[in-house]
Amino acid sequence: QLQVVESGGGLVQPGGSLRLSCAASGFTLDYYAIGWFRQAPGKEREGVACISESGSITHYGQFVKGRFTISRNNALNTAYLQINPLQPEDTAVYYCGALRGPCSVYVSTMSARSWGQGTQVIVSS
Repeated sequence: QLQVVESGGGLVQPGGSLRLSCAASGFTLDYYAIGWFRQAPGKEREGVACISESGSITHYGQFVKGRFTISRNNALNTAYLQINPLQPEDTAVYYCGALRGPCSVYVSTMSARSWGQGTQVIVSS
């Protein structure tokens, strides 16, 4: 199974920043496109961003508006999601996963092969 471990979440004031990490376990990350997702309280999980196997292609959800940056370091078997500046509506559990297909413009409909436990992000003053 393609296991991942998300980390880096926390309680942050509006306008702050976070870098979330997605560490692969038991598989080589660079064989797969990676996606970040989030699930806010009372809402369905939604796609946030994706990155291709080499890192040369990235796509973002329409709500991102330039505040999110996805990246990866295949040598470290880890992907990242930088969020700056954070807004209260970014409060959610963030998940990552190896995608079932390529990274494409259809971020809202991408799906992962498996999920980690997620990392909680709370944006509040």
